[in-house]
Amino acid sequence: MIPEGRRVLLIGSNRKRYLVQASRGMIEVAGLGVVSGDVILEASIGDTMTIGGREFIIATPSLKDLLGMIERRAQVVIPKDSFLIPLHLDLGCGSRVIEGGVGSGALALVLLKTVAPEGRVFSYETREDFASLARRNISLSEYARCWEIRVEDVCTAPLEHDVDAVMLDIPNPWDAIDNALVALRPGGHLGCYVPNMNQLERAVRKMRDAGLSEVVAFETLQREMVVHEGGVRPSFDMLGHTGYLAFGRKL
Repeated sequence: MIPEGRRVLLIGSNRKRYLVQASRGMIEVAGLGVVSGDVILEASIGDTMTIGGREFIIATPSLKDLLGMIERRAQVVIPKDSFLIPLHLDLGCGSRVIEGGVGSGALALVLLKTVAPEGRVFSYETREDFASLARRNISLSEYARCWEIRVEDVCTAPLEHDVDAVMLDIPNPWDAIDNALVALRPGGHLGCYVPNMNQLERAVRKMRDAGLSEVVAFETLQREMVVHEGGVRPSFDMLGHTGYLAFGRKL
């Protein structure tokens, strides 16, 4: 049986997905209508239920599902970039990480999935409207309790001490690096995400001037492979440039 309060995913035959928080009584689901919460609570993950004559599979929402369903107002760091960030920041369960620039909260969700349930993500955002949007989106995650949001400028705010990593997704990461290094423990990692080459150059130069070691910068390109009976070929479409990533280590 599904415990009350747990969020589940309803997947229709057309692959459309609807996020539902299991509770007693009738539940209104945007884009779907009204569903019976009692039926969901009495079901198990993998079961099917009928809504309006259509069958839906009850599944556990994945991180990728959440990232595809959150409300977006600011540009988000998409999975081809965001899933590489925990690797280069050397994050794991129990890590403490500062995020500069929360936007819609997509990257924060990835960081939370990595460090939870023992770790902590501290997000800094200068705009209250973005912070409010991120609060709504992060509330969809089972790890929301591991997250703190501060409506302050990461460049000048007093930051947490001895954190394992700092990730900067702001237009001027070079202005935040000195403050970030004070917060970062020895051996910790710092990362920057920027959309333009001139920003990347300035960020990397600042990282080197600040004494960071192992500084590396790159972008990721993703192309799907189309597999069918007649053969295999690359897709004509690809996820090209979205942003540049730079990482360094405090040694």
